[in-house]
Amino acid sequence: MTSKTTTKLRLGVRALDRLMKSTPAMSVAKMTPEQLEKAQTTVIPDGGVAALLLGRLRKGVTVRTDSFPARGGDLPLRIYTPDAWSRTPRPVVLNIHGGGFVLGSARQCDWICSTVAADLDAVVVSVDYRLAPSHKFPAAVEDCYDALLWTAAHAAALGGDPARIGVIGDSAGGNLAAVVSIMARDEHGPAIGHQALVYPATDMTDASRDDESFLGNVLGIVLSNDDIEVFREHYLSEEVDRTDFRLSPILAPDLSGLPPAVVVVAGLDPLHDSGVRYAQALADAGNDVTVEDFHQMPHGFLSFPYFSHAARPAMAAIVASQRAALY
Repeated sequence: MTSKTTTKLRLGVRALDRLMKSTPAMSVAKMTPEQLEKAQTTVIPDGGVAALLLGRLRKGVTVRTDSFPARGGDLPLRIYTPDAWSRTPRPVVLNIHGGGFVLGSARQCDWICSTVAADLDAVVVSVDYRLAPSHKFPAAVEDCYDALLWTAAHAAALGGDPARIGVIGDSAGGNLAAVVSIMARDEHGPAIGHQALVYPATDMTDASRDDESFLGNVLGIVLSNDDIEVFREHYLSEEVDRTDFRLSPILAPDLSGLPPAVVVVAGLDPLHDSGVRYAQALADAGNDVTVEDFHQMPHGFLSFPYFSHAARPAMAAIVASQRAALY
């Protein structure tokens, strides 16, 4: 397992912190039920302020919307395809957005998904899975695994290669990407060739509260410890077993035979140590793993490319890892 670092806290991160803290609706721990419902149903517009905050769609990439019938009902998709003609089928990457299993949408990942599409020369399928608290665990897991099955079955029709499939997810999406990789192995599902886990939540048990990164999270940039607790309350029912690998992939009985992985972590993130521990567990099980550790970045920094100077280097590292595994 190798590790690379990027340091230097820039003004953009301070500006992002002020923005998040000045807007109560940005923090799930401060949301009223009415604000949460509004946040879940608000459609992010194209362009304008949203593009300045979340990044713009990369030039040379076309995005279209679709849907497919999953076991829990029809799920929306966003599909990103490079405009350039290709004589051979491209890799296909399934993207799973973050948001604590409670917030977020495929639309918020336009910059990330279009960057993968453009720089890897791949088709990217991004899924809008069902959100808690209306849809608690395991709804998101079922939706994302169904999206993987759909992506593999329709890869050729999308101009992709069903033999070269990757997954990428950030935060809660990183948890779900790790989980579907394990499920695909155990259920003889689609052969996943690469997993990109971006500041993933890998341990839903109380043990994660003892991580140094959790205990030392005094700044709470983007993600506070209170946010984490509220996200979990919304996603988990009281009777659920938090050691279930579909919640805590680090506790899976067997982590061998999984796809090559790149694990991106952020030093100012309460989930930092959880991600590093999962990367180490993957490596200990014999998997090929690279850790990209951006020490002075907060949780979620890839979602704010104009505020985070490390967003582009992080995406370059992800694409390089995907290329090594999928080409």
